[in-house]
Amino acid sequence: MLAQQKLEIVALFQAALAPLTAGTDLAPAVVLERPRDPAHGDIACNIAMQLAKQLKTNPRELATRLVAALLADPAAKGIIESADVAGPGFINLRVAAAAKQSVVRSILQSGAQYGRSDAGAGDKVVIEFVSANPTGPLHVGHGRQAALGDALSSLFESQGYAVTREFYYNDAGVQIATLANSVQARLKGWRPGDAQWPESAYNGDYIADIAEDFKAGKTVAASDGLPATASTDVDDIESIRAFAVTYLRNEQDIDMQSFGVKFDNYFLESSLYKDNKVHAAVDALIASGKTFEEGGALWLRTTEYGDDKDRVMKKSDGTYTYFVPDVAYHLVKWQRGFVQAINIQGSDHHGTIARVRGGLQALGLGIPQGYPDYVLHKMVTVMKDGEEVKISKRAGSYVTVRDLIEWSGNGDINRGRDAVRFFLISRKADTEFVFDVDVALATSDENPVYYVQYAHARICSALANWGGDEAQLAGVDLSPLTTPHEARLLAKLAEYPEMVQRAQAELSPHQVAFYLRELAGELHSYYFAHKWLLDDDEALKLARLALATATRQVLRNGLALIGVSAPNKM
Repeated sequence: MLAQQKLEIVALFQAALAPLTAGTDLAPAVVLERPRDPAHGDIACNIAMQLAKQLKTNPRELATRLVAALLADPAAKGIIESADVAGPGFINLRVAAAAKQSVVRSILQSGAQYGRSDAGAGDKVVIEFVSANPTGPLHVGHGRQAALGDALSSLFESQGYAVTREFYYNDAGVQIATLANSVQARLKGWRPGDAQWPESAYNGDYIADIAEDFKAGKTVAASDGLPATASTDVDDIESIRAFAVTYLRNEQDIDMQSFGVKFDNYFLESSLYKDNKVHAAVDALIASGKTFEEGGALWLRTTEYGDDKDRVMKKSDGTYTYFVPDVAYHLVKWQRGFVQAINIQGSDHHGTIARVRGGLQALGLGIPQGYPDYVLHKMVTVMKDGEEVKISKRAGSYVTVRDLIEWSGNGDINRGRDAVRFFLISRKADTEFVFDVDVALATSDENPVYYVQYAHARICSALANWGGDEAQLAGVDLSPLTTPHEARLLAKLAEYPEMVQRAQAELSPHQVAFYLRELAGELHSYYFAHKWLLDDDEALKLARLALATATRQVLRNGLALIGVSAPNKM
């Protein structure tokens, strides 16, 4: 049932309790639950069992008095159909049919706003995801991050938060040097397998592509940065580095564009050093008294903040360990006014959580203890033609996001994007996932995204065949909706707003995919049980078309949250 209706029922309980708790300091919280057995009703409440001892009365007797008061309240009319007491004092309610049916009118009136709220009150949230080193094409793991991050961003936006999608470029360090050396080796005519080829070099064909464009003196540019022009000098390692990084940033931009993901901000790790943010953070930690020197190294007392051991910040050679710039970066996020920061990363980053949070706590700036939040995802295994795919020609050692989109759409980028997005959020992030390209290509119930999209298209087809004015459906009589199929579909539609709120609060966009599959299943079952356009009764036909139209709207809203299209035809 709708959230407003639940609030009204809670208010009815509170009104019934008021004379019983008058003169006491009791302020009972009324919790409404769904009975395990649907035969027991629509709502269960154990408030009588909670208060019986404090009110010095028998719980079943108290429940009986509350039920009588509920049913006698004029405000209950149209909401509660019946109420009874079960067992030692459970109160079971059955919601009036009209109240259940009203969800259809609510959806048709709200349209795309159904399920959205302003609960976030404009609070600033930064969600960082993908954040790949610009050393190669984006792999399937980055694709899972992109799908999770974009869907989670949409969930927060739907609840009234001001969201910034951020891409953090690790454009400093050993891997960038390896990239430059790899391109330089190609420029000198060496290939993987040659005696001169560096052992740590990147071997993918993309390295040869970068070298060819550098040799040709081309200019490349990333979406947010200055263009880089090749010098054509094979000994100019700095020019090679700048060109290769910009080249690959542009390639990653193209990958994300094909995936339908846009970022609001790009943050370069190198800027933390250029703007003295890392040194400033280290100085602040020293000033806080939470560091110590030992063995020529500078350590941070992270054990005071839940870590299993203290951590080195600055090694004896004067270089910083990798978590130090992360602390500086998240301090910058806090200073930018983000009350919540969420990082979506691979599960191999688990060890950094306590260190980064500990470093932020040690600064003593009032940053919340759990800042930032983390969503860690596990690996994705790709299956194609019944076999695991481990490498691609493009990358040399892994399957790229672009490969997966192209394969899953059989050349149709839009279809491939829909399949990849839906599949990659269809499981909890912390579970390993097998992406079967053959299933993504199937036009059957076996393919979950096809199953959901077909439910939407089926409704569009029914409405087109009807040929009436959809606007009139918002005001039709809904009382004919009385079958078990209709009851289940009405209940599922009413769950949508709470599901969205829960998925946002729990950082779990997979709940949207779960819900959409369940809703599509109810719709398909309803369609086969009741052919909407074959009803002789015009009132029944219109009521069922209104229910179908509301279902289409919720399917469309849910698919939009996860960045998947809602086609009118399949």
